[in-house]
Amino acid sequence: MVHFWNSLGEVPAGFGPSVVTLGNFDGVHRGHQQVLTRLAETARSRGAQAVAITFDPHPAMIHRPETAPAQIMGLADRLDTMAACGLDAVLVMPYSLALAQQTPEEFVRSVFVDTLGAAAVVIGHDVRFGRDNSGDLGTMQELGAQLGFEVLVIDEYGGDRRCSSTWVREALARGDVATAAEVLGRPHHMRGTVVHGASRGRKLGFPTANLATDATGFIPDDGVYAGWLTDEAGTRWPAAVSVGSNPTFEGVSRQVEAYVIDRPATEPVEAFDLYGQNVVVEFVSRLRGMVAYTGPEALVKQMALDVEQARGILV
Repeated sequence: MVHFWNSLGEVPAGFGPSVVTLGNFDGVHRGHQQVLTRLAETARSRGAQAVAITFDPHPAMIHRPETAPAQIMGLADRLDTMAACGLDAVLVMPYSLALAQQTPEEFVRSVFVDTLGAAAVVIGHDVRFGRDNSGDLGTMQELGAQLGFEVLVIDEYGGDRRCSSTWVREALARGDVATAAEVLGRPHHMRGTVVHGASRGRKLGFPTANLATDATGFIPDDGVYAGWLTDEAGTRWPAAVSVGSNPTFEGVSRQVEAYVIDRPATEPVEAFDLYGQNVVVEFVSRLRGMVAYTGPEALVKQMALDVEQARGILV
């Protein structure tokens, strides 16, 4: 069982010994996974608990909200993906200006040592922490020697370019979901509630599941994608996914909607009803960009081609 704590006060008294790491872990890409897996393996070998510390909201939302990056995945998905790397616990620290003012020593002493009983800390070469990001690898090693924990440095996964959340965002922003999947180690996904839309897809013969505007996950560039929709029952359906503002019908707001391919032949159609369900939409391959067609007939013809192309990729 993995424990999720939302503050230092939720950590049981006398917890430890532990092996600890920290980071934002947005997207939990291959580099993150390597650090977390190494953390878990090290903890097991020492008979300790594997604990990862992350922050919510993202520090950039506090320090520079106007330029803060869109998050690759929602917090709940981030925690689940982190836990799947073999962790015993994840501590989510509410990020605030007060926390940001702690010196590196104050932060490490109060969190790593006094609360988590850290016997070892697993970090990357580029770690930064404490007031004004003044703490670095050398700082952590000095504190380890002073406070009694070992510092283990790991090189994150990467080839010609080190895996990073920035790389994932760049790929998704141009619709390159294949590259994003390579960096993430899995297809990028969004999660949200299915809501009623304008019902244009249903009228055209392609009923879609529209995600609510508060869906979590980075929205890829406008276009049509082959992907998957997973419903609340855990059934994974092949889908053609549209991202955009429906230019053929002079749409304005961006929408993410998924047409389930080869949906079950049920009567009435409402028997296959996803409205109100919290679903996951994965993006596997980009089929084309978003285009404004001359009318519904041209659009329907293209949608049929999109579905066939998506089916060929997925099924």
